[in-house]
Amino acid sequence: MNILAIGSHPDDIEYGCGGTLLKYARQGHKVFLFVATHGHAGGDPNTRYKEQLRSVEIIGAADIFWGGYTDTEIPLNKELISRLEDVIKQVTPDFIFVHYPQDTHQDHRTLSNATVSATRYIPNVLFYEGPTTQNFLPSVYVDIEKTMDDKVSLLKAHDSQIGKLYNTEIEDLTIVEGLLSCANFRGIQGRVKFAEGFSPLRLFINI
Repeated sequence: MNILAIGSHPDDIEYGCGGTLLKYARQGHKVFLFVATHGHAGGDPNTRYKEQLRSVEIIGAADIFWGGYTDTEIPLNKELISRLEDVIKQVTPDFIFVHYPQDTHQDHRTLSNATVSATRYIPNVLFYEGPTTQNFLPSVYVDIEKTMDDKVSLLKAHDSQIGKLYNTEIEDLTIVEGLLSCANFRGIQGRVKFAEGFSPLRLFINI
């Protein structure tokens, strides 16, 4: 199968569905990434670009597409939807993963909403969660116990970001610690040790 993961900034995809992408890649499926910006609002864009490429190598992804949009200013317009449609035509994905639409970051909301329009003919579209997601109630789970360590490595490939606090109001809680807590909590919900949770826009069960 062809799998497409869509994210606004370097490291968004890794946090939201990195463990799942690793499982797909290791089973021989082709994984593709679309990253809309170089994340310059969170650090040096050249550094973040190189970090994303390191992560792509760890995943074993077939290719990465860059949107070239300005961080914090992704526009919700026809051009963005058409750009996503072009990528979808190239990849012909069986599954698409993207931000959950309820999010405090405007880029995440915008890209999610544009993806809903661009994927109107795609059978399997699932929303993932991130540190700024709100009101997320997953109903689909992927057991990532065997890829959990490598998911952490994906996030650590973005070493300019991992020292940042998960929430400035919570002292000394890093992004990596938040990731582990989230995976453990979703695992408890799914009755496994570590899991990623997803909320489907559409999900077909082939019988």
